[in-house]
Amino acid sequence: MEIPPSGDTPPTRFFETCCRYFRDDPPKGDFPVQKKSPKLCGSNYPLSIAFIVVNEFCERFSYYGMRAVLTLYFLSFFHWDENLSTAVYHAFSALCYFTPVIGAIMADSWLGKYKTIIYLSIVYVVGHLIKSVGAIPSLGNQVVHVILSMVGLFLIALGTGGIKPCVSAFGGDQFEEEHTSERSKFFSIFYLSINAGSLISTFVTPVLRGDVKCFGEDCYALAFGVPAALMVLALVVFIAGSGLYRKTPPQGNVLLEVCKCIGFAIKNRLKNRSRQIPKRDHWLDWASEKYSKQLIGEVKMVTRVLFLFIPLPMFWALFDQQGSRWTLQATKMNADFGIYILQPDQMQFLNPLLILVFIPIFDLWLYPLINMCKFNFTPIRKMATGMILAGMAFGLAAIVEIKINETDMPRLVPEESLIRVLNLAKNPVQVTIQGRDLFQQPVEAFQNPTEYSKLILNGEHQNLHFTLQHQGSPLAFNYTVKEKSVYSLIVFEAEGSLSSRLITDLEAKPENGLAAVRFINGLSQDVNLTIDSKRFIAVQKNYSASEYSLLERDKYNNGKCITETGEFTLELGLLDFGASYTIVITNVSGGAVKTWKSEDIKANNVHMAWQLPQYVLISAGEVMFSITGLAFSYSQSPASMKSVLQAGWLLTVAVGNTLVLVVAQAAPMAQWAEFVLFTVLLFAVCVIFSIMGYFYVSVDPEDLEEKEEKRETLSRGNTINLVTQKTKL
Repeated sequence: MEIPPSGDTPPTRFFETCCRYFRDDPPKGDFPVQKKSPKLCGSNYPLSIAFIVVNEFCERFSYYGMRAVLTLYFLSFFHWDENLSTAVYHAFSALCYFTPVIGAIMADSWLGKYKTIIYLSIVYVVGHLIKSVGAIPSLGNQVVHVILSMVGLFLIALGTGGIKPCVSAFGGDQFEEEHTSERSKFFSIFYLSINAGSLISTFVTPVLRGDVKCFGEDCYALAFGVPAALMVLALVVFIAGSGLYRKTPPQGNVLLEVCKCIGFAIKNRLKNRSRQIPKRDHWLDWASEKYSKQLIGEVKMVTRVLFLFIPLPMFWALFDQQGSRWTLQATKMNADFGIYILQPDQMQFLNPLLILVFIPIFDLWLYPLINMCKFNFTPIRKMATGMILAGMAFGLAAIVEIKINETDMPRLVPEESLIRVLNLAKNPVQVTIQGRDLFQQPVEAFQNPTEYSKLILNGEHQNLHFTLQHQGSPLAFNYTVKEKSVYSLIVFEAEGSLSSRLITDLEAKPENGLAAVRFINGLSQDVNLTIDSKRFIAVQKNYSASEYSLLERDKYNNGKCITETGEFTLELGLLDFGASYTIVITNVSGGAVKTWKSEDIKANNVHMAWQLPQYVLISAGEVMFSITGLAFSYSQSPASMKSVLQAGWLLTVAVGNTLVLVVAQAAPMAQWAEFVLFTVLLFAVCVIFSIMGYFYVSVDPEDLEEKEEKRETLSRGNTINLVTQKTKL
């Protein structure tokens, strides 16, 4: 989420700085006089800013709304595993924070901000439209969907990243120089529009995905289509204000100049490695042959701060997993809040909501209280505290994950399977498997099954010999069992004798908190079942089993069972989050079907509310880390170099997302272990950052600039004296 700094630097001051985002101060010289925009209601606010604020709200709604459902789209629509879904999600997020550099260069060196916003917004809209079309199930096969989605995401990343450095700066350009207070208030409104778009979209788009059904499943086409429509609206609104804007020409990009200066210094130093050449005080002094002392001095200040940025990507590696790993964790939890059932991807709305709550609390109460306690809560300490809070959040996430795993199916390995017995006969049955020491006690009739028992096999397949003891009579059966599979042995009476059938069960919980249900028909006639208005299941007679059907969590008491003798009511009761059920139709009486329900896989018993503490911690950590970090880094650089630090800051976010991508693909592990790994890594990085901060000496760029000017003046004075003395000689 995008937030302004707090603490030592007011939010409005931050946004005034953002006007120079990726660009140097406006060059001096003669420029065409910009026309004055009409004012809002006789105030000093240009009418044009209304179009810019609405544009930003719609664009942020578009971006955050689309991204909120992205991980579940990969998981459910493409049927990718969790690691691949996470990797692609973070690859997209990283690209969104690499591309602002491209947009800034285009705006400041070639097209200007207005044209850059227009052109890249068109790219943005096209990406959204392609992404929405790719989510239509009936359009092509899996390969077509993947190609369309990846092309759409690439264009979206180029569009959202490209306009990121331009819109706020373009809004600041609309004000005349004397209206600084109005410009400051504009940036506060601009900030509110960002957070309003983020907050509303992360709550609404998961509803469009999960609560609206299209093409017989979750409506991802609608969940992506609405953000696409908002981006179209954003572009239309921005173009509508075209005649009111003050448009400044391209003014050169200081980021490129800094990169050239650093590159020349390194190249020049490598060329002059001879010991006969005198050493220079700083490695950047090797650029003095081509660049001014003022620029070199400013670059020195910037590199000191950029060095502190090196450990920062680890924080973003944890923070941005709210939309991936934490969302996947929420799919395995109980989302029933009584009056409302929350979608797993809706939990992300807590972050923008908590940020809006925490910023005034921290600024008005927490920081002043700490200062009253005579504790020197420096920016470095605030950032380190933010890292600790984020690490604690992931520690809590690991604990929650361990509790969730208690209801999971055991992880199967080669040459291993699971089995249980469902006794649907009228009397107890003793089951033995040759060569196996399982099922020590007789299985009672319609006894709720215990945990699955583990079968160790001799290879990928093995033929096993089963013996059933029923009323003193043994019966033998042979079944072939495959490795890494889950089975239920059904024992039943058919035509006066005991029989059995081995059926395959689910190997893992249903995805996205759905419930799985299958039916066993214990009647002597075929049945047709209607669970809801759209679900029809046919089950043959004599204990045949249907396939599993995935249903939303709900109470299903209005089903129908149609047999040769008539239509009867079918009551299934509550089918809970993440559970798997086997429902046996035993008989028909009194106009209703009698059933017996067995829970094959336990329902999610960890409530989603247990994620709230980790969201609170990481949101508080964001306020202390991100806001303070921006304010601190801006205070430690000259005015002309603040855009370079903004570029460096965004690149730390991109690198952090890249780290998650690498871990998800290169080192797959149990999810709780991965959370612990990130916790340990962030704590280690926090120690390194604290040591770096301890030796860092804060400076005032204005003081350094004054000292540099005095030094140059003194140097020029000494040079004049030398020349005069030589003349006298």
